[in-house]
Amino acid sequence: MRLFLYCLVVAIFGAWVISYWTTKVTPPSLNPDAQPRTVTPRGDLAEDEKSTIDLFQKSADSVVFITTSQQVRRYGSAKISEMATGQGSGFVWDHEGHIITNYHVVKSIANGSGLARVTFADASTYVASIVGTSPEHDLAVLEVTDFQGGAFQPIEVGQSADLQVGQKVFAIGNPFGFDHTLTTGVISGLGRSIEGEDGRQIDDLIQTDAAINPGNSGGPLLDSGGRLIGVNSAIYSPSGAYAGIGFAIPVDTVNSVVTELIRHGEIKRPYLGVQIAPPTINARLNIKGALVAEVIPGSPAEAAGIQPTIIAQQNQIVLGDLIVQIDESPIQTHGDIVKELFKHQVGDVLRVKVVRGLYTEKQREVDLNVELKESI
Repeated sequence: MRLFLYCLVVAIFGAWVISYWTTKVTPPSLNPDAQPRTVTPRGDLAEDEKSTIDLFQKSADSVVFITTSQQVRRYGSAKISEMATGQGSGFVWDHEGHIITNYHVVKSIANGSGLARVTFADASTYVASIVGTSPEHDLAVLEVTDFQGGAFQPIEVGQSADLQVGQKVFAIGNPFGFDHTLTTGVISGLGRSIEGEDGRQIDDLIQTDAAINPGNSGGPLLDSGGRLIGVNSAIYSPSGAYAGIGFAIPVDTVNSVVTELIRHGEIKRPYLGVQIAPPTINARLNIKGALVAEVIPGSPAEAAGIQPTIIAQQNQIVLGDLIVQIDESPIQTHGDIVKELFKHQVGDVLRVKVVRGLYTEKQREVDLNVELKESI
């Protein structure tokens, strides 16, 4: 039996070998007269394509690439070498040479122990000094003083108070060190809060699905008119790369913070001590104002009696105070509160008008006096 099986296997294998070597393989045909294919004209670009191209060409010269480095001494050697510590994007703010980026991009040298270099669109690179930083907003202002490239090209500034979920946005930056890269998307959400790299909570952020990757940090988020509406700050991703969720600091906050940093080099501003519900809640409730979601313990808001949103018995939601006015200014968003706070100093007393008891029989307007303290 074993002999029979052995002979059978040998016969099958031999037949396969003979078939393989006797099968005729047709060699590939070559044509020495082959010519390139005729190009089919595509016609004119679509209007939205033209608009995007114009936007990029108009804004790209305002976007810069930022690298940071420190001098280190090699182990066992007296030799000093320069070691890269970070990189990111930024943009030209004004004609005086101020550059805006994220605080976490320059965090490693914020104490003055390293260098920041700014590379412009024409590939020229200059050393920049740090004018001021605001870790709580993840913003930093740099300055280039020895610029030899002619006039600076400041970016056009828009506003963020009227942004809508679904509108188109465009991000320009230098992801992974690649030169000026444009990505597109929409606003996916407003009023988001995330924890920054230093553990601080950053509030009132724009959420977008425009691709934001390492190196995009500090670059501009633009609307369809090419105006700055935010500063790309962070991504939400388990892997650290683009996963469809990015965040940007709204330009209304940027405008206030940057102005303060250029004036004083730091943010010594008072704080109210409230966290505001996202705009989507306002839309659902059909209300106008800043709805208080939380009140920070020990804050001026708690001392003044501002009430947060709570969950009462039987999981019933009791809405907090709705801030509708500070001094003489109407309040509709968290950004409006930030603007008002930048007008005041520690120790000032704000007149805050709130609507209390929303959608209850006890709904009424209440005037409160809030004595401001310095933000910790």
